[in-house]
Amino acid sequence: MLDLVPLILMAVAGFVGGAMNALAGGGSFATMPALLAIGQPANIANATSNFALLPGAAMSSWAFRDELAPVGGVSLRVLGGVTFVAGLIGSLLLVVTPTSTFDVIVPWLVLYAFVVLAFGQRASVWLSRRFSIGPRALIAAQAVLGVYGGYFGGGIGLMMTATYGLLTGLNPRDAFAPRTLMLTTANAAAAVIFISFGMIAWAACIPMLLGGIVGGWAGAHIGKRLPSGAVRVWTLLVSGATTLVFFWRAYG
Repeated sequence: MLDLVPLILMAVAGFVGGAMNALAGGGSFATMPALLAIGQPANIANATSNFALLPGAAMSSWAFRDELAPVGGVSLRVLGGVTFVAGLIGSLLLVVTPTSTFDVIVPWLVLYAFVVLAFGQRASVWLSRRFSIGPRALIAAQAVLGVYGGYFGGGIGLMMTATYGLLTGLNPRDAFAPRTLMLTTANAAAAVIFISFGMIAWAACIPMLLGGIVGGWAGAHIGKRLPSGAVRVWTLLVSGATTLVFFWRAYG
């Protein structure tokens, strides 16, 4: 059993992670270090973080329900179905393969998110003038994101925001609702696998989960009142910090 200080740490980390996921993504950067700090193995910390943030993401999705709309001409049912199946595949990969190789690749994926967030709107205009970006490209990208979300998921919300901006021109503020719903879907798929294989540290997960619910609700309601410019600055700050942390963990 955890004593009081780690319980408080788990709850606070869950609150911050839930709020971060609602505002920009990157919530696992609050929850994963907290779980590692109390001695959880990396794969267990990853699975526990994923499950703990799921109810908060669901709370944020509910708060954004009135803003849900198709993305790039693709219905949310199609995107959600692709994300769920891909999330199952990704989480199964985590169960049966070591994480060390993927940990080396992760920083580059998050760096991609930061670069696309910084230049995504200009790149989207440039691409749209030269190429026809149709629903198939978005569905394929969503499948890749779903696998990543199920396998590791660090910065997945940031990467979804970046990808939607690149392929459809959607700004970070307008991406809140669909991104949060897809994040919830990927986490739900992974949770099925992680629970089945006993990869959740429940004593740490419960207080983190409760904190994540409150943080997800608070972050969503704050986010609905923020102008798109403020959201963009916050998203860039979070993604930049996320990129630095991942490179430090992998190569530091």
